[in-house]
Amino acid sequence: MTNREIQYKLLIKEYDQKRTRAAEEKRNREREIYTKIPDIEVIDRSLNRLGINLVKSALNTSPQNLLEDFRKKNEELLRSKKQLLVEHGYPVDYLDTHYECSICKDTGFISDISRPDSIASEYAHHKPCKCFEQALINMACTQSNMKALTANQNFSSFRFDYYSDAIDETYGTSPRRNIERVYRASIDFVEQFGFKKTNLLFHGPTGLGKTFLCNCIARELLNLGYSVLYLSAQELFKLFEESRFHREDMEEDAKNNLDILLTVDLLIIDDFGTEATNSFTAPDLFHVINTRALNNTSTIISTNLPLEDWKNLYSERILSRIFGEYIAFRFFGDDIRMLKKWGKTATS
Repeated sequence: MTNREIQYKLLIKEYDQKRTRAAEEKRNREREIYTKIPDIEVIDRSLNRLGINLVKSALNTSPQNLLEDFRKKNEELLRSKKQLLVEHGYPVDYLDTHYECSICKDTGFISDISRPDSIASEYAHHKPCKCFEQALINMACTQSNMKALTANQNFSSFRFDYYSDAIDETYGTSPRRNIERVYRASIDFVEQFGFKKTNLLFHGPTGLGKTFLCNCIARELLNLGYSVLYLSAQELFKLFEESRFHREDMEEDAKNNLDILLTVDLLIIDDFGTEATNSFTAPDLFHVINTRALNNTSTIISTNLPLEDWKNLYSERILSRIFGEYIAFRFFGDDIRMLKKWGKTATS
């Protein structure tokens, strides 16, 4: 059994446990409510009897009349139940099963009658939910676990006071106004992600918030159910080298990551330009960038390397793809890491 198949089985078990926990939590809430609001227990018993009577009577009564009568009584009981919950200060869905993923209801799969799944045959005619795909990514590559990486990095915690209001004569605007534009573009990137795929290039010196904003974007997209893979440029090129020269010795997880590079909803490549590029790995980089562009999947590249120096590292076709397909945002201002070290902001 391959690592991929083992990961599938482990995740399916985890999802079974999620559903078991959700069911147990629902039972606990029911016991609580039955104690505090006994009338709701009476309603639930009536609902159960109503369903049983429907089955028993189905053979002797006109199905159409039977179903209509059942629907009316069922709606009336449910309405009374919700009203009692609200009157006692509970949300109307308090007694529902609360799943971590409302899309797949913690099964990990959603219907897809167009094709069976080749790995998990017991889920034929189903395809992995986005939450399941991201869980596979997290399991295959610890660096891709963006939920842990971005725990304290989100749009609401972004600090603008680290950027000066003073006009920078080189760029004709202030670092503060510039970062506000980049921040707004990052939010737009997230808001439009479901129907408009774009690529971003964040460039500028270190300590100006490029990685922070990448993580903000990743966190929001994860929350929306998209899959995200984060790799530093060095990790990316290490994968390329291992694939070309040591593929037989590669760990199964590393092989999986090569496939994920082409299909994940958002690929983030950080510290671009710090890797050891050579004539063997450069075609792999072009393949990833080109394939993702053709597949209309989004990529974000973050780099400290001045763009004018890229011609010394990358081929013309790579530069053409990136500069032609990516929206570039320059970062400038004071090094935020140093400001934090000194306990200052750009205005203090």
